[in-house]
Amino acid sequence: MNKRIVILGGGTGGTLMANRLRRMLSDAVITVVDRDDAHVYQPGLLFVPFGLIDPDKLVKSRARQLHSGIRYVQRDIDRVDVEGDRVHLSDGTVLEYDVLVIATGAVLLPEETEGMTGPGWMRNVFTFFNLEGAKGLHDALAAFDHGRIAVNVVDMPVKCPVAPLEFCFLADAYFRRRGIRDRVELVYVTPLDGAFTKPVAAHELGNLLQRKGIELVTEFNTGQVDGQAGRLIAYDERTVDFDLAVMIPVHGGAEFIGRSAGLGDELNFVLTDQRTLQSKARPNIFAIGDTTNVPTSKAGSVAHFEGDVLAHNIVQFLAGRPLDAHFDGHTNCFIESGDQKALLIDFDYDTQPLPGHFPLAVGMPLLRESRLNHLGKLAFRWLYWNVLLRGRDIPGIASAMPRSGKRFDTVAQQEEQVT
Repeated sequence: MNKRIVILGGGTGGTLMANRLRRMLSDAVITVVDRDDAHVYQPGLLFVPFGLIDPDKLVKSRARQLHSGIRYVQRDIDRVDVEGDRVHLSDGTVLEYDVLVIATGAVLLPEETEGMTGPGWMRNVFTFFNLEGAKGLHDALAAFDHGRIAVNVVDMPVKCPVAPLEFCFLADAYFRRRGIRDRVELVYVTPLDGAFTKPVAAHELGNLLQRKGIELVTEFNTGQVDGQAGRLIAYDERTVDFDLAVMIPVHGGAEFIGRSAGLGDELNFVLTDQRTLQSKARPNIFAIGDTTNVPTSKAGSVAHFEGDVLAHNIVQFLAGRPLDAHFDGHTNCFIESGDQKALLIDFDYDTQPLPGHFPLAVGMPLLRESRLNHLGKLAFRWLYWNVLLRGRDIPGIASAMPRSGKRFDTVAQQEEQVT
């Protein structure tokens, strides 16, 4: 009997996995399940509030991104019967599988923070992490001519953890173009002890915030958002005032994961081996992208790099061969810094973002603003729809993090400065 592969989620990870496996396993029966047919290019949401992209160009049909022969089912997922190898859908449909791939991403949970969705929601409290919020924030920014804007990451992990910093940098450029930057205060509020999670990058990004006149508030654990009073209130009772709040809400995994015994952690992220991408609940279940609990960024590049390893391991599993523990946590992110410039960071589980060049000693500059990086970020949208989602490799960029071109002496130099 032909092997049955069910993929839950028709976003980045689910789509590229379905297309890769279609090419590698021509006889397999592949089914993709998602609740709607709207595939959103999420990196583009950052540009919507500043009028830099038409939001209608960010959405395409999920089903139309899949290769011929892949079945698409548009339903809500009720639960996974982990022991019975079955997926139960909301209408009572049951899908049996030989291999299950979970790619349902991360979901926003604004209701988890007291007051966030209260009277100020979509009035002076917004998020750009979904299309509705990004559009609303566009109108709010257009009407904003003076005051204090607080960009607040409530808790980690979040999708694309550099996006809130990018928003700050683009807001700085936006208000300078309008000639009112001196009338607008920008403050970046984070639960971290610096601008980023990794020391070298945190140092560089913190300096960039300072040069652009953006206040940095660290170790702020938001417990309440008071939209009426215009205040963020931390659990330790510290406050940050705002006229406009740009929130990055708490994230979690899909609800059905919590209804599927043994599948997820307390946040409903799938318990996943960080090297093989096999679920810890059962050998024939795998996960990819933002839905995993692996200790790397929840970024689209991660799903791309995971895809190469995971497709290989699924083929190995179906053939009864050992899995290869090859995924190294490779992450690659462009960071828009305004004025048509961007930085680039590239790192893995064991190596933090470092200066240098990518992917070789001659290439795009790492941890340094450049026009080339900005053009790279713009070009990625075409690559996303036409290469990455199609399950193809980007020429010259491997799934493993390249070491060539990176300045590994930077860490030692920074430690000497501290001591």
